[in-house]
Amino acid sequence: MAAETHEVFNQVPPLLGHDTAADPALLEGVAREGAAWALPEIHDVGRLAGTAEAIEWGRLAERTPPVLHTHDRYGRRLDEVEYTASYHRLMETAVSHGIHAAPWADDRPGAHVARAAKFYAWNVDAGHGCPISMTYAVIPALRANPELASRFEPLLTNRAYDPGLRDPETKAGLIAGMSMTEKQGGSDVRANTTTATPLPGEPGAYRLVGHKWFTSAPMSDLFLTLAQAPGGLSCFLLPRVLPGGERNGIRFQRLKDKLGNRSNASSEIEYHDAIGYLVGEEGRGVRTIVEMVNQTRLDCVIGSASGMRSALVQATHHAQHRSAFGKRLIEAPLMRNVLADLALESEAATTAMLRLSGANDRAVHGDGAEAAVRRLALAATKYYVCKRGPAVAAEALECLGGNGYIEDFDLARIYRELPLLSIWEGSGNVAALDALRAIGREPQTLDAFFAEAELAAGADVRYDDALAALKKELTDVADLELRARRVVEQIAVVFQAGLLLRHAPSAVADAFCATRLWRDWGSAFGTLPAGLDLGPILQRASPGF
Repeated sequence: MAAETHEVFNQVPPLLGHDTAADPALLEGVAREGAAWALPEIHDVGRLAGTAEAIEWGRLAERTPPVLHTHDRYGRRLDEVEYTASYHRLMETAVSHGIHAAPWADDRPGAHVARAAKFYAWNVDAGHGCPISMTYAVIPALRANPELASRFEPLLTNRAYDPGLRDPETKAGLIAGMSMTEKQGGSDVRANTTTATPLPGEPGAYRLVGHKWFTSAPMSDLFLTLAQAPGGLSCFLLPRVLPGGERNGIRFQRLKDKLGNRSNASSEIEYHDAIGYLVGEEGRGVRTIVEMVNQTRLDCVIGSASGMRSALVQATHHAQHRSAFGKRLIEAPLMRNVLADLALESEAATTAMLRLSGANDRAVHGDGAEAAVRRLALAATKYYVCKRGPAVAAEALECLGGNGYIEDFDLARIYRELPLLSIWEGSGNVAALDALRAIGREPQTLDAFFAEAELAAGADVRYDDALAALKKELTDVADLELRARRVVEQIAVVFQAGLLLRHAPSAVADAFCATRLWRDWGSAFGTLPAGLDLGPILQRASPGF
């Protein structure tokens, strides 16, 4: 029915019924990295993510944030977080499709690549991705205690979502979390003050007392945490519920009021004589838990690439349907420039993400060379790609004009989500310095990186110049920490450019090298130089491919 004062026209239809996995950079990379066998299931996830029902789950979960209940109505400690039903639907879907820890129980080559692609495609809500990511990442760290791994790994990898607080070994499936930082230390986890005292007569069991400043998904079944044991900072596994059904001494203080990621509860907690079990050796807690951090850092890259693609698809869909000044926006030269520029950033991130996922898959199966590639390239890519995400979302939002700034449209939520991924698991300085630490302490990682980079040598003079400049930059050790961000950005961009030259269409690689390497580019998106072939770039950016 028409409104009394106007007729509604020239508004863009909702983007529904598309396959979020129908992304050429994603599909080509999945096949290239050995997971073509998983494409049917990846498309199943992508088609589900494009349905009105799944999109509504994401909207409701984000609009109805979790509620903390510290006590029951009688004044007894409760320490529970209540989630909306939509959140549980999201979790159930992710777990049933193996987006959590399922690849660790799958020996097929490419299982971790397949999981990365499904994580990328299941983009309806970022908040529930946090416990999904931590459940995936806990396995390699937990294996430092074979007895604990044998008990809990089959339940962590099972494709059954079983919420509720019960003895974990009585449940069909488990969700895991991580609790590292404290208010006085932040990224400096060695400043932690939580203490762990061995329990007499119970080898490997400790009593923990202290606090944690950030504990996401506090209703998880198991947590890895850090505490000061007699032998130094150590890693422990804490169940929410102890064997026999007694609640562990984990008390919630409050939930964080966050910029984004609102469907996921992030809490401040206290350990009141909580029981934990040693994972790894005393005094080697950071080394133990870093196995988990490496996996969650990769998920930060996957999430950033997914967010960029989602923002790009929303902007492209809008431009394809909206008209202004007598033409569709997609036909306007300047809008084509903006969208193509965003598409370059998105495709480079997705291609790098898949290469890292492939390296991770092969490293998990014992490939040392691939582990070395992952070590440096992941730290650099985590730094750079996660910083590019918010900029891409902001520009995509602007493509929609005022509608992009309204919470009724998906881009506002995407924009609020993406800064988290640059902060989580080491913000910019931490990630940049970690890349330099890899170069200094593990020189084989730099050799492996340059061996990878050399595979594209000779394909483009601009790339060859950039690679030579990077090598020169790394020979100068003066003020290297001061230049850390500059150097690590160069590593990340060279990594992306080399992959695009080897695997992407020539129009994509040419435009990327012209702008990101030779800097024939402005300070904002939409400043691509004349003479580039934008048609193929834009075609790959279209929803549903």
